[in-house]
Amino acid sequence: MLLSFVILVLGFAALVWSADRFVFGAAALAKNFGVPTLIVGLTIVAMGSSAPEMMVSASAALAGKTDTAVGNAVGSNITNILLVLGLTALLKPLSVSSGILKREMPILILVSVGAWYIFSDNYFSALEGYALLIAFVIFIGGLIFISTRQSEIDDPLVAEACEDVPQDVSNLSAIAWLVVGIIMLPISSHFLIESAVDIAKYFGLSDLVIGLTIIAIGTSLPELAACIAGILKGEDDLALGNIIGSNIFNILAVLSLAGIINPSIIDPAAANRDAIIMLLATFALVAMSLSIRGTRRINRAEGAILVISFAAYQYFIFSQVA
Repeated sequence: MLLSFVILVLGFAALVWSADRFVFGAAALAKNFGVPTLIVGLTIVAMGSSAPEMMVSASAALAGKTDTAVGNAVGSNITNILLVLGLTALLKPLSVSSGILKREMPILILVSVGAWYIFSDNYFSALEGYALLIAFVIFIGGLIFISTRQSEIDDPLVAEACEDVPQDVSNLSAIAWLVVGIIMLPISSHFLIESAVDIAKYFGLSDLVIGLTIIAIGTSLPELAACIAGILKGEDDLALGNIIGSNIFNILAVLSLAGIINPSIIDPAAANRDAIIMLLATFALVAMSLSIRGTRRINRAEGAILVISFAAYQYFIFSQVA
């Protein structure tokens, strides 16, 4: 069992690193071939923090573990809001001012409700997976369209995405990192899934629970790093925008892979418990961000509430297993 934990930790580390290298190589190569910086930033770079979730969900679905893939997507969204955003707000209250965030929040609610609806019949079909994927393409296309209509890149989310596009990277280096990422991503995700399954069997956890807990927390580490980096630079919108964007990507891009690759019956708890928790966390995020009081900020007290809620959710899940 100790070996499985070691492999799990190494798998997470390798997964995050290889995802970063893959995104770096792909973005640099796209930039070198003349793709506009804005488009590279809002597609390849913006999806970078969700790359671990995408690869884990694909690997789990290929292994016939659709519940693990579903748990990873839903659990990551819950973790992003309750734990990552909660810890970030505890470090520094987050102000909300970006117009693009306000446009994305209704979309986040819509896709979260859509995920719950998909789970409600306890079956995830390929058609539903393709519908989510098409919605993802439309979302990215709409984001690019809105951004290109601006006279200047004045939104911090868009500006940051563009700033993160690699510059002056040779084609050889870009291709090398792209290949490294392509090779390492499936290998690391394979070992991660296998070790997680071993741990789940040892403790008597279901495929859904292992995705909701250990895997979801591990794949949310890039979001935590991005949020902390954002507040250290005084860019609160980037921290909040990272969570909103990542959660939309998790439902539309990550979750869609599970249905497309391995359509199957899913654990009823996904709809009856976890999707509802995800919805409640999403509504709490929107309420805190847009604040009825008019302050438009997430304060430390609200951050503490989010973190305590995350701990309570984890306790509730494991108490049911026991």
